[in-house]
Amino acid sequence: MAAEEDGRTARKRRQIMEAARPVFLRNGYVGASMDEVAALAAVSKQTVYKHFIDKEQLFTSIILDTTGQVDGLAKMITATLDESNDLEKDLGELARQFLDALMRPDLLRLRRLIIAEADRFPDLGRTWYQQGFERSLETLAGSFGRLAERGLLRLEDPQVAAEHFVGLLLWIPVNKVMFWGGGDHYTEADLRRISESAVAAFLRAYGAG
Repeated sequence: MAAEEDGRTARKRRQIMEAARPVFLRNGYVGASMDEVAALAAVSKQTVYKHFIDKEQLFTSIILDTTGQVDGLAKMITATLDESNDLEKDLGELARQFLDALMRPDLLRLRRLIIAEADRFPDLGRTWYQQGFERSLETLAGSFGRLAERGLLRLEDPQVAAEHFVGLLLWIPVNKVMFWGGGDHYTEADLRRISESAVAAFLRAYGAG
């Protein structure tokens, strides 16, 4: 009976969070209404406050729940690179997957929201970055280090190499869509061209051959 009750509680909590996410993304923290969250979740406002003591706790829970979206990049990195025997091909595939993941409109809106509220919730922004994007960078650095041990890359600092790779790949397209809004400014051919040029530049700097 206790397990069944815990399951219902978890499902109700998830239901509230799923309803609240678009409210915060659309209206920001200040503009988000707990009444609207309750209505979209099809629960009473009292039920919302039973699971989340206030709007700040609900907002924090939603943001931290999304770190898995970025952390999934870490699994993608190791799966793509650790067994690589064709580094140019596999780096190109990884670059395209990175762009596909980080240019998704929902993730871009989330990044804008976190940045907009960084002064209000500095610890939250820092935690989201560390648990998501920074962890992906560390994973990429680890993969680059192992590739260097196999003689497939030539580098002194795997962390710097990871930062260079991600910078070559993401700096222009992600910043452009972050400022312009939306996510339809690049075609699939554009993103493929960006991926190929980033990989080519990276291998000119760090390729073993």
